[in-house]
Amino acid sequence: MIKRIVKMTFKAENIEDFKALFNANRSHIAGFEGCSHVELLQDQSNPCIFFTYSNWENEASVENYRQSELFARVWSATKTLFNDKPEAWTIKEITFE
Repeated sequence: MIKRIVKMTFKAENIEDFKALFNANRSHIAGFEGCSHVELLQDQSNPCIFFTYSNWENEASVENYRQSELFARVWSATKTLFNDKPEAWTIKEITFE
């Protein structure tokens, strides 16, 4: 399993629009093949900064999502609300025996 973190900074006047957009699509994203979890987080000190945190089966699952009509639709609406360039990380958990 891999985890995906995406940091997005929005214009203050677009925060509620983004939250509504995410809420309208989160069940579709969470239900996408290979996704087992998705959540939205907001920075405590800067309310314009949000993170999505999601769990995926593997990198191929993330890439399939990124090539989907769902992603194209959601991302095209989301990026019009940005105040800064988004950042994304694909990470894996380190386990110790």
